[in-house]
Parts: sequence; structure tokens; C-alpha cells
Amino acid sequence: MKNISSNYYIAETAFHHEGDLTFLNSLVEDLLKLDINAIKFHLLFDINDYMIENHTAIDVIKRISIKQEDWPGIFSLVKESKKDIIALTNDVSSMMYINSIQNDYPIEAIEIHSTGLNDVFLLEEAGRFKKTIILGVGGSTFDEIQFAVDFLKRNNKNDILLMHGFQNYPTNYEDINFSRISLLKEAFGLPVGYADHTDPQDQYNTLMSVFPISYGVRVFEKHITNRFGEKRIDSQAAIDMETMKKVIEQGNALLKTFGGSKMQFSNAELSYGNTGPMKKAMVARRTIQEGEVISLADIAYKRTELSSMLLQKDIFKIIGARAKQSISKDDLLTFDNLEYKFTSASFEQFFIK
Repeated sequence: MKNISSNYYIAETAFHHEGDLTFLNSLVEDLLKLDINAIKFHLLFDINDYMIENHTAIDVIKRISIKQEDWPGIFSLVKESKKDIIALTNDVSSMMYINSIQNDYPIEAIEIHSTGLNDVFLLEEAGRFKKTIILGVGGSTFDEIQFAVDFLKRNNKNDILLMHGFQNYPTNYEDINFSRISLLKEAFGLPVGYADHTDPQDQYNTLMSVFPISYGVRVFEKHITNRFGEKRIDSQAAIDMETMKKVIEQGNALLKTFGGSKMQFSNAELSYGNTGPMKKAMVARRTIQEGEVISLADIAYKRTELSSMLLQKDIFKIIGARAKQSISKDDLLTFDNLEYKFTSASFEQFFIK
């Protein structure tokens, strides 16, 4: 995921499958029909490495977790489509598994969820992954993020992406805090992605999903379902397929408006900035006779039908020049009809005395 210049869209499955392998396969097959770049999966093998034994949710989490032996079939579906896999590994065992198969499948990134951002055992195993490490930083302090980044960098892992996104379901506007993206980029010098969890029924869902493009974000994550309206885990933030198509269309359209980081003009901008037809050019304010010396009073700025090689700011290059020939009123002033001798620019005549 290094040096991403175009938008990169991740379809998040999370635990929406609720442990139903048939449902997950169906969801993956539908997601692969979209113009996304990757599908993200949550892996959890060792429940006791994730939560305490008497946790009230342990039986539910155990029931909805896909078993290790079932993942190759799912990953193979993605591999055949030539799309990427993002693996969010909740425990060390699942991360070790991903590391062991990372050369067999198109696993572009592993993610450490914000719930385990400073889990040194996860961070240590993440150091063995060859590609991008995504750090979920929702609800995390800068000190916590710094700890994880420093830990990885000390282990020579520099391909890191911070994933911004307040992960309650659904997310209220005031909790999104897009300005934090700029702070994260400035503080850590790392690319930042955005995982949106806006209410799928919200009329501004697609806008909220792609707006971070204006902050330089190029990696976007969305929960997607092929059973919209059905009450399942994560359904509070899962959009349908058609909405995701709109997210991609709007995101790609918005990206075009930003251009590059350098001050380069498009052909349309160059045409619009053309001196003469568009920007006013320097012309003779009156008829100037051959041999006359050009003064400020002889120059006017006007739009013309012909292009001029001289820009508006070049006025000091022609003040003091001598007319090589007779120049009619409104004719372009150029080095073809002026004899130019280099002189230092003087601004005195523009000052109010």
C-alpha cells in the first residue's frame, strides 16, 4: 500500500457473518463484483488470548469466529479475483497464521485493532509481516499511537498506515473529528486512512465517507452487507452494494479535483491563463511613433484576440524601451516592435506622493 496515489477502497466484513461460513462466502462473492481494492477480514483463533475466561461475551465471540481451517477457502476466492486481502488479527495465533501464509495469498496488510494497539505481543509478531501494518487508532491518545509506531520502527517496520475512525455504531458527525487526520499526519509523518461508520440510512453517508480526500486520505474502509436491513452484527454501520458504488464514484470524482502536489497547470488552466485572449495583455494606449521611448503612460492592459509572450508582470521590461516601428493604438507591445535594453525595475512612479 506504499505510495498510493489513487483511492484504495476496503470492504470490511468484520463479524457480520456471525460465524456462518456460507453467508461469508456469499458476501465475499458479492463484494468481489464491486470496484473495490481489498476485502478485510477479522481473524480470531485463541479466544483466551483476546478476553478473560469469565467475560460475558466470550461464548458469543467464540461462536461467531471463523475457524482456521476455513480461511484458505475464503482467501482463495479473493486470490482468484486478484484483489487484496486485509487481515485484522485479534490474537497472536491468528497473526502467526497470517505470517505463515503471507506468501500464498495476496495479503496486502495486517491490522492491529485499537483495542490492542499497545499489545506488545501483537506488535512483536507484526514485525514479521512483510508488507503494510495498519494501526487502528480510534479512541487512542497520541502517546499510545507513538508507542506502537516506535515499537514497530525499532523492529525496522516503516510501512505503517494509521486508520482513523471512531468505531461506535453508527458514528455521530461530532465524533468523526476529521481535523484529527491532519494532526496525525503532521505528528507521525505516516499516511492516514479513514474507516467510516456513519449511519447507512444517513443522507450524507457517501459524503462523509469520501470527504477525507480533502485531508490527503487515499485509503477508505466501509462496512458492506448484501442483506441490507437484516439485523446482524455490524449492520448499524453496513451500507448496501449500491451505496458503495456511489462512494467509489464520488470518491474517484472528488480525487480528480485535487490534482498533484506541485504547481502544475492542466491544459484548461494554461488556456485560461493565456495572456491576451484571457488575461489582459500590455498594448499601446496611444499611437506610438518609431523611435519614441515607452513610458508608463503609453501602456494599457486590455484583453485581445492574439496571445502575447509578455506577461502582465513584465511591464518593467518595456518601460524605457524604444519603438522599432510605429505602433498603433491597442497593438500588442512585444519585443518584435520594441528595442529592449535591460534596466533595473523602478516602482517609484506607482507610489502616492
